[in-house]
Amino acid sequence: MARYTDAVCKLCRREGTKLYLKGERCYKDKCAMEKKAYAPGQHGQSRKKPTDYGIQLREKQKTKRIYGILEKQFRLYYKKAHNMDGIAGENLLVLLESRLDNMVYRAGFATSRAQARQLVNHSHFIVDGKKVNIPSYLVKAGQVVEVREKSRGNAQIKASLETSDGRGTPEWLVVDKGTLKATVNREPQRSDIGYEISENLIVELYSR
Repeated sequence: MARYTDAVCKLCRREGTKLYLKGERCYKDKCAMEKKAYAPGQHGQSRKKPTDYGIQLREKQKTKRIYGILEKQFRLYYKKAHNMDGIAGENLLVLLESRLDNMVYRAGFATSRAQARQLVNHSHFIVDGKKVNIPSYLVKAGQVVEVREKSRGNAQIKASLETSDGRGTPEWLVVDKGTLKATVNREPQRSDIGYEISENLIVELYSR
């Protein structure tokens, strides 16, 4: 499976905003955006007036990078969102927010989506009592995600939960740290995203 292997801090610098890709490091002074808040490379500090296409492309790239999605999969999400009832851009964000790896991160079981994706791949979680190791699995209202019995001593999960209060929990999730369970009490909404994403620009890009 293809994946990004370069320094992820470069992605934040390229998009000009924190994408919180390295967990707790992103909340500290060591964050690359605190030191070099400009695009990487020798032309990173040059000032070029972006085109409409360039603005739309950057918005799509930023959203892909926030959720850790590659181009082919992102396009499939857009196609599905476009075929759903409602507003395509909002549907897209709700689909991305409903991914199991994102839910694990939002619930505080991981410090980043990349770590959450790895934990899910390694079968540390069960959904409604059944093992699920597919990060792209879409959770639904009423479902319960919990840490497997044999994974309850996992150092990464325990360390993440200790600092999860500082990251906050979205209203669409109810987390019980004592039992290591998270319940989806409703479908995520656009207002739950918490990132400055102009989804209309993504729709415009794919409508060209």
